[in-house]
This record gives sequence, structure tokens and C-alpha cells, in this order.
Amino acid sequence: MTEPLTTEYAEPAREALGRLRAEVAKAVVGQDGVVAGLVIALLCRGHVLLEGPPGVAKTLLVRSLGAALDLEMKRIQFTPDLMPGDVTGSVIYDPRSAEFQFRPGPVFTNLLLADEINRTPPKTQSSLLEVMEERQVSADGVTRALPEPFLVAATQNPIEHEGTYPLPEAQVDRFLLKLTVPLPARDEELGVLRAHHAGFDPRDLGAVGIKAVAGRAELAAAREAVGRVTVTEPVLGYIVDVCRATRATPSVELGASPRGATSLLATAKAWAWLGGRDHVTPDDVKVMARPTLRHRLRLTPEAELEGVTAESVLDAVLASVPTPR
Repeated sequence: MTEPLTTEYAEPAREALGRLRAEVAKAVVGQDGVVAGLVIALLCRGHVLLEGPPGVAKTLLVRSLGAALDLEMKRIQFTPDLMPGDVTGSVIYDPRSAEFQFRPGPVFTNLLLADEINRTPPKTQSSLLEVMEERQVSADGVTRALPEPFLVAATQNPIEHEGTYPLPEAQVDRFLLKLTVPLPARDEELGVLRAHHAGFDPRDLGAVGIKAVAGRAELAAAREAVGRVTVTEPVLGYIVDVCRATRATPSVELGASPRGATSLLATAKAWAWLGGRDHVTPDDVKVMARPTLRHRLRLTPEAELEGVTAESVLDAVLASVPTPR
């Protein structure tokens, strides 16, 4: 659409995005919250860090979302020997034309699943910095833009530490959200077993019947509608106070940055719009504070030894900062 999008496109777009959960649920059981977080990241043009134990369908979740959104999805398995060119692409010599040509890497897609991102060395991890922030790849003096929309969904196992390379704070801060992918409840796990017993094959999404319920036009309309969501001065002040309170907490060595505050504003607006509201409430801020800020807090070693977590710090901050009326 070349003309400015109007409100008549916003409601159909919200309904289309609302149907995503039903489509993804055809392949993935019990991850509604993670699906909502991925949709919010798309609306905010952000990226997501998925954390959870192996076998909770993180890869299948992103693949299913791509199928339901009619978007291209690619996957990179990060390993210790992966090179930056394997991620972004590289310049190679073509003997047929006797010229050097750029071969695009897997980042040239809409949904990029960076599987086990903490298993590759910092040199390769850093190849995603320009990709995530600038949405472009620079190689051989040429800058190449990535397709739109573009989202990086990076996974990491919170339990394993041997043979891993923790992401530096500067790169972690570039993720809009950190979503925890939990183990399913008993009834949900029974549903998984029944589906597999009936012949479900996670490698064949076509047989599951997932259909595209939204595309680029709906995402564009939704993004413009989210941009029109209003925020009052008291709520803006509340967002700032929450972020500043994390920096003043004794158990926190590094609190939420100003980028964290702007991210919280963006995610709260997207959450409000998905909920059918044209303004942000303090409750919207509270809902999005944990997934938006939890990965931006670095605790002191003493606090970690005492069992303090980023979640408990945010719980205390949200309980102590006065809520505007």
C-alpha cells in the first residue's frame, strides 16, 4: 500500500493477528504467551531471545509462526566453528564470469531462527550486531538491506554452560524481549503425545493444515495503528520511574538502560493495541515490564549467590514504584 494506512485497515489487521494463536496451536501446544511476544516484536520491529530447555518446540514455534504469517523463515544452527560469513554471506569468486560476487547468507529472510546462539564464539555472535540494529549487511564496501519485515529469534539453553559463550551485555540489550519457553503442563504434554500417536510430523507443517492468516499488508497496517496509540505524561513518567528504580536497586550491578525504557514504551503500546485499546495503561506497562527488562539487568555476584533473580528484582520494583491513577 502506497497511500497512508487508515483505521479501516487496523481492525482487520488486529483480527488477523489474533487468529495466529489458533493457527500456531495446530502444531505447538500451550505456548500462547510466546506467540504473543513474537507478534509484539514484529509490531515493534524488534528481536526476541527465546530461553528454554531442549525439546520444548522453540524451532517448531518459529516455523509455525512463519507459516501462519506467510513469511519466509530460515534457521542457523550456531556451532563453535561457525564463521561470520556463514551468517551474513560472503564474497566469492565466480570462475564463469571471472568476477567476485556476493553470496547472501541466511540472514536474508523474514524470520531468522538463531538456534543456540550462545554456542558460537563472540566473533560470529557479533556478525548479528549490524544485522539486528541496522537491518543491513555490509560486505566488500557494499551495504545490502535486509527484507522487511525482519525478526531474529535467538534461542539459548539456560542450563548448559560448558562449551558456551555468553552474549555480551551490548548484544543482549539489542533484543527487544526475552521470552521463557516453559515445559508444558501435564494436560498439554498429553496433547503432544496424542498428536504424535495420531501421526503428527513436526517436519511437515503442510500436513498440519497451518494456513497464512496475515501477511506484510496486515503487519504494515498494524504497525501504523500501534504508532497511533496514545500515552499520557503520567504513564510516560511511570515507565521512566520503573527503569530508574532498577538502576537504584542494591542487588543490581547494571540496570535497564534508556533503550530499555523506549523498548518498554513500544511493547506496552503494542500490547495495548492487541488488547483493543487506543491508549496505554499502567497495567500494560506492568505486563510487558518483565519480558522487556529481565535480560537487561545484571545482578551483583553477591545477589546471585543469595538466590536473587532478575524476576524477583522486577517484582519488587513494580510493587514499590507508585502507579499513576
